Formats: sequence, C-alpha cells, structure tokens
Amino acid sequence: MENSVYKRLIKLVFNYWPYLALSTATAFIYVALNGISVWLTASLINNILSDFDKLVLEHSHLSSSSILTLNEKIKYFTNELILRDTAKETLKMLCFSILIIFVLKNIFLYLKNISLIVVQYRLITELRNKLYIHFHSLSLSFFNRQKSGELTSIIVNDVANMRQALTVGFQRMFVEPINILVFTSLLFIISWQLASIAVIIIPLAGFVIIKISRSIRRKSRRTAVKIAGITNIITETLASIRVVKAFAMEDYEVGRFTKETDNYYNLMFRRSRLRSIAPPITETLGVLIGVLLLWIGGSEVLADKGITSEDFIRFILIMFSALQPIRSLSNVFAEVQVGAASAERVFHILDTKPTIIDRNNAIKNVEFNDQVLFDNVSFQYEDGESKVLEDVNFSIKKGSVVALVGASGSGKSTIADLIPRFFEPSKGKIKLDNVDIRDVGIKSLRKLMGIVTQETILFNDTISGNIAYGQNEIALTKIAEAAKVANAKEFINDLPHGFDTVIGEKGVRLSGGQRQRLAIARALLKDPPILILDEATSSLDTESEKNVQEAIDNLMKDRTVLVIAHRLSTIINADQIIVLDNGKIVESGSHTELLEKDGIYKNLYNIQFNN
Repeated sequence: MENSVYKRLIKLVFNYWPYLALSTATAFIYVALNGISVWLTASLINNILSDFDKLVLEHSHLSSSSILTLNEKIKYFTNELILRDTAKETLKMLCFSILIIFVLKNIFLYLKNISLIVVQYRLITELRNKLYIHFHSLSLSFFNRQKSGELTSIIVNDVANMRQALTVGFQRMFVEPINILVFTSLLFIISWQLASIAVIIIPLAGFVIIKISRSIRRKSRRTAVKIAGITNIITETLASIRVVKAFAMEDYEVGRFTKETDNYYNLMFRRSRLRSIAPPITETLGVLIGVLLLWIGGSEVLADKGITSEDFIRFILIMFSALQPIRSLSNVFAEVQVGAASAERVFHILDTKPTIIDRNNAIKNVEFNDQVLFDNVSFQYEDGESKVLEDVNFSIKKGSVVALVGASGSGKSTIADLIPRFFEPSKGKIKLDNVDIRDVGIKSLRKLMGIVTQETILFNDTISGNIAYGQNEIALTKIAEAAKVANAKEFINDLPHGFDTVIGEKGVRLSGGQRQRLAIARALLKDPPILILDEATSSLDTESEKNVQEAIDNLMKDRTVLVIAHRLSTIINADQIIVLDNGKIVESGSHTELLEKDGIYKNLYNIQFNN
C-alpha cells in the first residue's frame, strides 16, 4: 500500500508537469546562484581581511600557471570578475556582484514558489472536486456505513495535508539534495580532506530523519482519524441541537467533545514534538562536525600549511550554508509522511466503487406506460444479516394507488428504495413496462419519480429555490402554481419576503407541515408520472396533516402512486393495500377485502380506530 500511495501521489503531481518543470528549472538556477553568492561572500570577507597587493600577486601567479586545480580555476574566474585597479574599486565591484547575484537569486526563488503555488491550489481544487463528484456516484449503502463528519474531514483536512506534501514536499525532496550536492562538491573542490569529515553529517542526519519520519507517519494516521471524529461530533451535535437542549445534555456533549479534542491534542503534540526534534538534532550534529573542522582547518591555517585562509573561510561558510537544506530536508520528510497518511484516506474513498451503476448500453430515455412489477424480489444488506425482503411479488398498474402497511422493520421503506435503485435486489427483478430497471439509465429512471418522505429534506435557500430544486430558469408563475396546489401559497405570502424568503438549514425556520408542503410543491413542479410517498404525514399534528393530506391528494391526481402508510385513514381509498410482515407479503386487497379477511390489517385497523 505504501509504495502505491507514493506512486499515486507522484502521478497526481506530474499532471501539472509544465509548472513543475518551471519550478524545478528555476530551483536549479536558484541553487547555482546560492552557491555563487556564498562563494562571493567568502571572497568579500577575504578581500577585506587580506592585503590587496597580495591578492593581485596571487592572481598573477594563477594567470601565469599552466596547470590549475579546479579550486584555483574558480578563484581565477572570480578574481577576473571582481579584481580592479584599486582595493576600493575591487570592493565596489564585489559588492555590486553580490547585490546582483542576490537579486537574481530571489527573483528565481519567487518564480519557483509561485509555480508551486499554482500547482498547490489547482491540485487541492482538483482533489476536492474529484472527491465531491465521487461522493455523488456512490450508492446509499456507502453513506449508511460512513459518518458524515468523517467524510467532511477527508475532503477538507486530509486534502489540505496532501497539498503541502504533494508540492513543496516532493519538490524539496528533489531540489534540496541537489542543493546539498552542490555545496558538498564545492567543499571537495576546496579541500577533500576536510570535506570527507564534513560529509559524515549526511548519513547521520539521514538515519535520524528516517527513524523519526516512520513514527510521524503512524501518528499522522491516528491524528487524521481523531480530527474526523471531532468533525463528526460537531456535525452530529449541530444537526441534533434541538434534542440536545430538550434533554439538557449540553454538559454531556461538551464532555464528549473535550475528550476527543484532548486526545487530538496529545497526538498532535507528540507528532509535533517529533517533527520539531529532527532539525535541532541535524543542526547539532552539523555544528559538532563544524567545530571539529574549525579546529583542524584553523590549526592548518595558523601553521601556514595545507589550506589557505581564503579557502578556509570559504569552506566554513559553504559548510554552514549546507546545514540549511539538510535541516529543510528533515522537515520535508515529516511533511510527506503527514501527506501520505492523509492520502491513504483520500485514495480509500476514491477507490470505493459504486455498487449501483449503469449497465453498458443502458436505456437513456425511458417512458412509463403500463406497470411497475416486483418479480420474486428478495433483499438483504451487504453485511449479510437476515433478509429484509423475501420473494416479494406484486405490481403497480399505471394510474393506480398501491399502499404498503405493516409494522416497523417489515420492509416497506426498502421496497420504496428499490424502485429508484437506491439499492439493488439480492434476488429477482423489478420491471418497468417489462424492462428490468437495471437496464435503464439511473438518471432516466429517477426522472420518472417524485419522492416525498417523512423526513423532509430542504436546503438553506429561498422558498422558490427549494421548490424549483434542480430545474433552472423556471418561471415564478409555475413555482407559485405548484405552491398553490400544495396548499403552501398562503403561508408563503405571509412570510416577510414571500418566495424569496431563505428558510435556513433543513428548513429550520418553517414548521413541519410547512416543510412538508414545500416538498410536495417541489414534487408537483417536477411533475413525475410515478410518485412514492413514504409516511409523508405520520409526524404532523392534526391541522398540519389536514393541509398536507389535501396537498398530497392534489399531487396524486393522474399519477401512479406507491404509499407507505402509518395512518390507515390515509389509504382507505387505495386501489390495492399490501400488508408486509417480516419482509413477506402476507395479505393484499382493497380496504374492504382486507377487513373481511380478519387478519393483520384488520387488527391494525381496530387498534388505530379503537374498534
């Protein structure tokens, strides 16, 4: 899994290769200019501390010599660039050269960073869009298993963690080693004996970094899970705030939340402690080796043998300059481990396949002309528990009203969920005009249906936006007509802004009956030939139920309707009533026929009407 995560991360980054190429090219130029700037700074110090005539004489020797070492060649070209007739002119040229090099270096640093910023934010946008699009392709069973807070955390927090790792992290892992290599090469050019001692820091630092990074990866996985748990508590509590307050459970929820945040703090602290310890360790190792080199090289300079004072100054400056990319590399490994842990969670979601998809050559444009037929349908959830439905056979003729009744858990809502293919039958077929609905495109199938449930789903939008949901450029007159038929126009007109009133999250600013009538108006505007009503009035008071029932009666006109009923008074006039018990059809017929059978239906009827 670990290798595949890194491969996929690299593949994601390389989708933006032009920007990465620009960033890498400018990074190389920056590295080269950085090396030159350190070299010239050493020359500046040497120029100030040394006798000018001695510098001229040394350059003259370099000019006349037929064989030069690489170090001497670089010094010769440096002197050719900066050496002038007087010490002051030479100093001026040297200062000017350093200024130009630093300006150019920072221009290329800006270009490197801005190229990465483009990749960062395009990548984070692409990933979030992919996740959100993928969420919509997944089946309802996936969302039944997952916590909404955890999914929110993945799309917000985990993608943000990946942003840093995928761009800055990977590029530094590529560029900083080059930076270290350039500085190390310069050290060997100056003195291979001293450089051999200096490079001991690289394997030592690498060992420290790798050991710490592995622990960071493990802690980052647990941290991502914890922040998802915190997000889930927030989402769950805000959605249920009325219940929390009704049961005076504020202290309980606060305790639950603070316990999670304390656990998160402990994990974050341990991870940050590991991330913070790597740079000081590598720098301390570097300083220890640097002090050793100062003693060895300084002793040689004082004894006037081996390395020259100019080369020693240059060596020490370059060696300490190399510590910065080494320290940066230690941070990069930590960032990449955090990003890799988050990437595992993101890829796990992206790799989840929808269980309900269109078949090849699925029918895209379908009409409803005859009946919906359940042909020996059975259903059980993926966890393998007992069957929810078993060998269900019935049909809904076009223009008829079929009602489902039975105790909770008898399978009524499952039947309603199978028709729009929210779930697939485990056995048997559901046919639309003798065509298996699995051969019909999902969007085409669902366009035939309007669904009104007990739990009304509304959005934090205007009333007109909720009624016209999913339909663009609908005239307000049509929206108003749908509201009128749904018995909603009267209360809408009483609102301060009428159809432009924003109703709050889940329609919280409206009563239950008002929300239900908006849902009915939405279904009316869609004008579906097939209507599914899932206990649409069971949670309403008597007056609200009367208004909603009238709206439902208007909605049911000239449509094929499947009604899941809790209150039998609402389905007395249904063409067919099907009684379910433990996932099986045990009775069916009209209201009158079922009363005559003296079975489950009559017993339910007697209980509700106190007979």
